[in-house]
Amino acid sequence: MSDAAAMLGSIESPESVQARTGRLSVWMVATLVGGTLIFASFLTDFFFERSIRDSMGNLRNPHSDVVALIGAVMLALPLAWQAVKHLARGESHMDELVTLAVLAAIALEEYQMAGVVAFFMIIANLIETRTALGARVSIASLVRLTPQEAHRIAPTGEEEVVKVQQLIPGDVVRVRPGDNVPADGEVVSGESSINEATVTGESLPADKAIGDDVYGGTSNLTGALDIRVTKVGKDTTLGRVQDLILEAERTKIPLMRLIDKYAGWYTPTILMLAGMVVFFSEDRSEGMTRAIAMLVAGCPLALLLATPTAMVASLSCAARLGILIKNVVNLEHARSLTAIVFDKTGTLTTGEMSVTQMKPARDIDGAELLRLAASAEQMSKHPTAKALVAIAREAKVEMVKPSEFEEVTGRGVVTKVDGQEILVGRANWLEQRGADMSLMSDPEFQEVEGVSMLYVTRAGKCIGWIGLEDRTRPEARAAIDALRELGIKVLTMVTGDKWSVARRVAAEMGCTEVQAEVLPEEKLRLVDELKRAGHSVCVIGDGVNDAPALAAGNLGIAMGAAGSDIAINSASIALMNNDLSRLPFLIRLSRQTTRVIAQNLIFGVVFILVVMPLAVSGTLTAIPAALLHTVASAVVIFNSARLVRFGEELDTHVPDAGDATSSYAPAAA
Repeated sequence: MSDAAAMLGSIESPESVQARTGRLSVWMVATLVGGTLIFASFLTDFFFERSIRDSMGNLRNPHSDVVALIGAVMLALPLAWQAVKHLARGESHMDELVTLAVLAAIALEEYQMAGVVAFFMIIANLIETRTALGARVSIASLVRLTPQEAHRIAPTGEEEVVKVQQLIPGDVVRVRPGDNVPADGEVVSGESSINEATVTGESLPADKAIGDDVYGGTSNLTGALDIRVTKVGKDTTLGRVQDLILEAERTKIPLMRLIDKYAGWYTPTILMLAGMVVFFSEDRSEGMTRAIAMLVAGCPLALLLATPTAMVASLSCAARLGILIKNVVNLEHARSLTAIVFDKTGTLTTGEMSVTQMKPARDIDGAELLRLAASAEQMSKHPTAKALVAIAREAKVEMVKPSEFEEVTGRGVVTKVDGQEILVGRANWLEQRGADMSLMSDPEFQEVEGVSMLYVTRAGKCIGWIGLEDRTRPEARAAIDALRELGIKVLTMVTGDKWSVARRVAAEMGCTEVQAEVLPEEKLRLVDELKRAGHSVCVIGDGVNDAPALAAGNLGIAMGAAGSDIAINSASIALMNNDLSRLPFLIRLSRQTTRVIAQNLIFGVVFILVVMPLAVSGTLTAIPAALLHTVASAVVIFNSARLVRFGEELDTHVPDAGDATSSYAPAAA
C-alpha cells in the first residue's frame, strides 16, 4: 500500500493535517520545477546540435543532457527517499519499482526518460495524497466548528470571554444568534432555533427551549440562549463523532486485509519478471528499456486505491446525512441483510407517550390516582413515566417524593408514597407480585384495545389504570416499504408493550411479524433464532433498553444517538437523528459501495494485465506507461468520489450563502 492509501486510514490532528498539507505544497512546487527542466531539455534539442557520442555510439546533446539530468535527479530524490523509508521499515511499496526504473534510466543515460517517468509517477502520487488529505482536512474541520472563545456567565451575573478549553461542566455560557455553541449542554434560559446538521445530518433547524439539550459545534440561528455546560472538548457529541469517523477509516474490510497480505509478494515478483526480460534479451540495452517499462507499468497504485478511496467516500457520504459508521466492516454487512428487527418505542414510534385515558376505582378520586402514579414514576426515565409526570404537572397535581424506589426493567416500579407501597406496571407483573387485581373482572375496567395500560396498586390492591398512546413516525411506513423493495424478507417488530398495541402499530407499519410483551432477554432469543435460521440480522433500537439485542445482531443500529453515549457505544452504526429513511439509504449505499469497489478492482487488474505484456513486448515504453499509470489512478479516484454525492435527494436543506456551518461532507476528493 502507498503512503497516501495508508493515510486514508490514519488518525491525525488538525495541526498535523495542516503541516502535511504544507509539505504537499512544497513537494508540488519542486515537482513543477523538475518538470519544467525536463520540458526545457526537449526544447534544448531544437536549439543545439547533437555534438558528442555516448558509450553506445549515439549522438547526444550535452546541453540537453545536463538540464535533463538535473531535472531527473530533482524528481527522483523524493521517490528514492520514500523507497528508503519503506525498506527501512521492512515494507514493500510501489515507490521501489519506480525508483529502480528511474535509476536504471539514468544509468542508461536516458535522462529525459528518467525525468518524464518520475514526473508522471509523482503527479499520480500527489493526486493520491491530495485525495487522502481532502478527507483528513474536511473531517478535521469538524473540530473548528467549535468556537475558540465562549461568553461565560460569572456567578455575579457578569459576562466574561474565556477560551473554550477553560470551560468545565457546570459553567453557564451565553450563545447569541449567529454564534456556534461552544460545548454540549442544557438550555437554562431563552428560546431559539439551532442548525444541528453538523451532528445529526438533519436538514431543518431544531427548536430549543429551557431543558432541551444542545450540541457543541451547532449553529444558533435566531434567539439568545444561556446554556449550562455538560460536556467539553473531545467528550462532546461532535468530538466523539469526529473520533469515530476517523476510527472507522482506520478499519479495513476483509478484502483490504487480503490485499495487504499479498502486497509484500507483488514487488519481488515484478522485479523477478523484469530481471528475466533483461537476462533473456539478446540486446541488453533493449532489455533494460523493456524492464524499465515493466517496472513503471507494474506499479499497482490503481489497485491499491480501489478499496480505501471508495470506503472513505462512503463514510463521508454517510456522515453528511447523520449516519455514524464505526467500522467499515459494518458498512459491508449492510448490503447482505435479510432480516430487520425493530424495537417499537422510540424507533417505529416517536417514543413520546401521552396519557389519553384514565379509569380510577369507584372509591378513588381521579386526581389521587394520577398523584400516586406520577409520584411513583417521577424518578424513572422511561417514556411512560415522563408522560405521567407531564400530565400531572399540566393538571397541577402536587407530587411527593417516594421514600423508596425500585425499577424492574420491562415490568414497572415499586415505591413507597405516603408510607404505603405503590406499584405501577403491567397487570400480569402485578398479579405475579400477589396484588389484588379483582378490579379487572369488572366490565367497566376492561382493557382498551390499542392503548398501553398501566395499572396502579396501593397496599397490594389495584386502584385503577391509566391508558397511554404512542404516535408512529410519519416516515416509518415508507421506510419499511423501501426496505421490502430492497429484498429484506423479514421485518419484525418487538416490544414490551401489550399485544393489542403491538398489533395496531405492526399493521400500520406493514411488518411481516410482531412479538409483544417481551423482555430484553427474549429479544436476544429472537435475534438468535433468526440467525440460526440463516438470516443476516439487523437490530434497530434506541440504544438504551435495547443494548444487548443491538450487540447480538449482525448489525446494530441505534436511533437518535446524538448526545447519547449509551446509544453510540452499544450499536455498530448510530443514526444521529430519528429519520428512518436513512435505513434503506444505508443499504443502498452499502451496495453501491460494493459495486464501485468491484469496478475499481476490475479496472486495476485489467490495467496491469494489459500494460504489462505491452511493456514486455516493447510496444509500450516507460514514458507512455507512466502517463497511463497517472490516468488509471485518476480514474479510480474519481470513480470512488462519485459516492460522496450519493443520496443527495435526502439532503434537502440548501444553506444560505453565509451559513458555513449548515452541513459538512468529508470528501474523498
